[in-house]
Amino acid sequence: MTAQPPSPVTDKNHNLISVLQASLEYAWQLETYIADAEREGDTELASWFRRIQENNVKAGEQGKQLLAQRLEKG
Repeated sequence: MTAQPPSPVTDKNHNLISVLQASLEYAWQLETYIADAEREGDTELASWFRRIQENNVKAGEQGKQLLAQRLEKG
């Protein structure tokens, strides 16, 4: 696995934006995993994926609120 080059912007707000982006992207990606599990009749796995998705959406919403507050402060 190749390591990513260091970011020219490494601060707490950059980290917040990175985690926010990752959380929301993963929540979106889980739609595919849920559909795959349901198509194969695995409701237990689909349910587990939904719980993970809910957690990622919640983290994304919290991250958006934090980012908005920080942007308002300048």
